[in-house]
Amino acid sequence: MPDSIILLTGPVEAPVLSAALLRHKPNIDIHVAQTLAELDKIAISILQKARLIAFVTPVVVPPRILINLGFGAYNFHPGPPQYPGWVPSHFAVYDKVTSFGATVHLMTERVDDGPIIAAEHFPIPENATIQMLEALAFTQLARIFWSLANVLVTQNEPLAHLPVQWGARKSTRRLYAAMCQIPLDIVKDELDRRIEAFGAGHFDIFPTINVHGHLFRYAGHAVPGQKKDGSAVLPSAAPSAMQFQK
Repeated sequence: MPDSIILLTGPVEAPVLSAALLRHKPNIDIHVAQTLAELDKIAISILQKARLIAFVTPVVVPPRILINLGFGAYNFHPGPPQYPGWVPSHFAVYDKVTSFGATVHLMTERVDDGPIIAAEHFPIPENATIQMLEALAFTQLARIFWSLANVLVTQNEPLAHLPVQWGARKSTRRLYAAMCQIPLDIVKDELDRRIEAFGAGHFDIFPTINVHGHLFRYAGHAVPGQKKDGSAVLPSAAPSAMQFQK
């Protein structure tokens, strides 16, 4: 069984997840890392006797680390198998699906591509926001983590995988940015969907539109009868749906 667990996660999650693992093997060494630079500082001799657990992290673990891990690496992904890749909740909201979920998988060289160990789904509440969806997925991942904590610290063999396949579309930062490029001929329904999923300016990426070489950035829903500075305007001059800011 592994001598060490390398826990790749945030500072809030690390102590809680560490405590859950230590309940099942009190003498196991836990090395917490938040960044790739911190992972790179861990000696190969430790990697060779360790299992890595990545829990809701943006860090991509490179092959140079994966190949040295004696007990493999497992990723807790905040989305169902149908949504591999970056920020899956945003794309689920855009697609207007009725269920979402969480996935645990063996990490391989390709992101969100390895055999799936666990997958759970839940219905999406009506009018759920991106933040609500992410919170529900996080809660689901925490439950899965607690259920797998024992085998993660005590089992020598790789964790058994399910006969479940990843979805064909893998979301990326580039795809997210492409969805924020608004064409001039976009219909209202498509614009509304993109604004709902990508309009909040997460990661400093905003919906933009190019008009005759001038780039305009989405600035939020227009309020009829009021300018952006709060002064009044005539109703006939108020934007009817959404406003862009140059």
